[in-house]
Amino acid sequence: MTKSSVRFGYAGLSLFLVISSRRASAQAPDPGGYSQVKFEVRQSRGHRVAMRDGVHLSVDIYQPAAPGRHATLLSIVPYDNNGGWKERARWFAQRGYAVVLADSRGRYDSDGEWDPFNPKHKTDGYDLVEWIAGQPWSNARVGMYGPSYMGWETWWTATQAPPSLKAIVPEVAPPDGFYNIPYQHGVLHGAFLDWATSNARRTAQAVESGPYGGFTKTRSRDLLHTPYIDLLRFRGEMDAPWFDTWIKENLSTAPYWKAISYQNKESYSKVTVPSLAASGWFDADHPGTPMNFLAMKQYGATPEARRPRLVIGPWSHWPIATRYLAGIDYGADAAIDWNGYVTRWFDHYLKGIDNGVANDPPVHVFVMGANKWRAEQDWPLPQTRWTKYYLRGQAKANSIGGDGVLSTEAPGRESADTYLYDPANPTRDPFSVYPNHNGHIDGALDTRLSAIGDDVLVYTTPVLTDDVEVVGPITGKLFAATSAQDTDWMMRLIDVRPDGSTAFLSEGVMRARNRDPENRGLFTPGRLSTIEPNRVYEYTIEFWRGTGNLFQKGHRIRLEISSSYYPFYLPNLNTGEDNVGLATGRVVATQKIHHDSQYPSHVVLPVIPRTSSRP
Repeated sequence: MTKSSVRFGYAGLSLFLVISSRRASAQAPDPGGYSQVKFEVRQSRGHRVAMRDGVHLSVDIYQPAAPGRHATLLSIVPYDNNGGWKERARWFAQRGYAVVLADSRGRYDSDGEWDPFNPKHKTDGYDLVEWIAGQPWSNARVGMYGPSYMGWETWWTATQAPPSLKAIVPEVAPPDGFYNIPYQHGVLHGAFLDWATSNARRTAQAVESGPYGGFTKTRSRDLLHTPYIDLLRFRGEMDAPWFDTWIKENLSTAPYWKAISYQNKESYSKVTVPSLAASGWFDADHPGTPMNFLAMKQYGATPEARRPRLVIGPWSHWPIATRYLAGIDYGADAAIDWNGYVTRWFDHYLKGIDNGVANDPPVHVFVMGANKWRAEQDWPLPQTRWTKYYLRGQAKANSIGGDGVLSTEAPGRESADTYLYDPANPTRDPFSVYPNHNGHIDGALDTRLSAIGDDVLVYTTPVLTDDVEVVGPITGKLFAATSAQDTDWMMRLIDVRPDGSTAFLSEGVMRARNRDPENRGLFTPGRLSTIEPNRVYEYTIEFWRGTGNLFQKGHRIRLEISSSYYPFYLPNLNTGEDNVGLATGRVVATQKIHHDSQYPSHVVLPVIPRTSSRP
């Protein structure tokens, strides 16, 4: 199966617990009635569990201080499990669950060698689930949960089909490595480079306070260092051989990446359990959640597995289910009782409680601007009208002061827009200006400062005379040429308010040489194509983050185009070499975006018709 068959058409942490004085709207994910606090918690730490290869993993257990066999939860943690993970485990244990927190292979108290993408993580999950099922305090019905890397661990385990695994809640789980991290459609991901540095060895590495051991603070300085393969050593981490493999093996066909991949027909068709997955519109690992939803519908091994659940809110990576993000108040409905909703899910599948969760709508998505939820039957929303917004203008779309127009009317005879991309002076992202709190995407930030230079093309609609609701995946179509033998293309969807301030909603990126010349210029992770300088090519760019946003009357819709957004992405050096991570030279490129009747560059927005039920 090709990855395009499961794409969605176009992927320092703390505990979250919301106590709400009012029920969220009827369309929000409703926790309803779920197990309440009933038990004292007994905890024990440092149990040694043998894996099939003889390596022992360390597990901590939080269980009700009461006799009997209890429904059991597992989370496999690569981080220090003495913080928020422990508190969340206690939260579930108070409600009648025995909770196992396991240190990942090679991390903290577990034995073995640490490699984030060691395929033995898959079988470790299986072995842990079945070990749990054999314990006298377990009812042999095991669920898995956890965000981010722990979401990976959850999916990796589910694809091994341990018989005692009955339900999963993968939260903000990334997709395979070429659809988000470490490569976002062929482009190295700066935030994940911080993650790799701070998690280079057995325990967390830190140079100062702040996200990812303080390495986010020096991201802008550090990530211009070349070759990229030396970045961890440049930052002082001398013993992470797996990072060299990440860089050397820059195609998905490498055995290293194929061994850990889970997003393929063979793996999905082994998953037997129902899944409840959550992400945020500003989740840096967003694409995994909708991709897995669609794939499980198609390939799941059982009827329960083929009825996945999807929740997307106005949230960043973690914690989720919050009301405020980057200074924006999304209203009380955004702050759902997520732990309660998860508990209700496990109450049904692990405790056998008939609480109606099986009849909930399979899709809940939050619409920003309206600040309300939609409860839907499918993703993308069945009522979507896929609407083309064309790039228009007369060769002067550079910067927010240019003449670029975004229009539903197709172009006629128009001149191409041109800009220079210098890898030594890349376009700066807004995250390095805003006080970054999580090392990822902090929310709908204002992009104006990033778009004041001529290295960004800007296309904006006239002022909207009515609301336009956009909910779903987004696809860009560029007809573009570069004077170099390789480069990157980046597109960003922006909401422009009446006062001129902006809100960065979603984006798509692609390394030029990863275009598939036989399939409309879509991204392909398994091979590189040839780029002839100054030749126009078609690029189909599936935005890795969709959106749910009401562009209100009086606002404008904007599309930005550039070839870098640093330091969130590492710059393509434009040398044309097969492996950007091994290059040291830099080539300044002249970029041309064509938008005329022959080359109608555009973006396809998922517009929800006004006759549809409004949130």
